[in-house]
Amino acid sequence: MYAIIEDSGQQFRVVEGQELEIDFRDVAAGSEIKFERVLAVSGEGGFRLGQPTLQGVVVSAKVLGAELGEKVHIQKFRKRKNSRRRTGHRQIYTRVQISKIG
Repeated sequence: MYAIIEDSGQQFRVVEGQELEIDFRDVAAGSEIKFERVLAVSGEGGFRLGQPTLQGVVVSAKVLGAELGEKVHIQKFRKRKNSRRRTGHRQIYTRVQISKIG
């Protein structure tokens, strides 16, 4: 059984027990998040597709904590100007584990 959910403009295909990184939310580790924008569900009853979302279907997930993503380096270079600049950025994510689809 899997579901396709939408969160912060991104779509995720999730299965129970799966861990994924979503955009940062200021919630405590161990609490629960509910995703109500479920686009599709596949299970014993077959495949159901929402138009655009399914009514009454909620995916719940347990928050594992906040994490830093990989460092992205940004280099700016202007030729013949002796101008070089290098900066970095690490995005903060919230790691969740899908506990229930239904």
